[in-house]
Amino acid sequence: MEEVSRNVTRAELAEAVYHEVGLSSSESAKLLDQVLEEVSKALERGETVKLSSFGTFSVRSKKQRIGRNPKTGVEVPITPRRILSFHPSQILKKQVNGEK
Repeated sequence: MEEVSRNVTRAELAEAVYHEVGLSSSESAKLLDQVLEEVSKALERGETVKLSSFGTFSVRSKKQRIGRNPKTGVEVPITPRRILSFHPSQILKKQVNGEK
């Protein structure tokens, strides 16, 4: 069976809030933007964001290391950076897998 891949957009999420909550379209979009902004700010500060029944977003720091260009084999330093990781909740995993 072939899977069809599609992206859910910010506009589609705002539309879903509009239909489910009953706010106006512009209020729904503003609410979604505010939620996403708060999540982003918390992650920028290095905080963990836990959304019950959904999952946990966290930021990790990676140290500098040496990498290799796979084509040429030349060693290249990879700079230190912060990465974002997401761990889904057990509830979300079950939903994705069609379990109850």
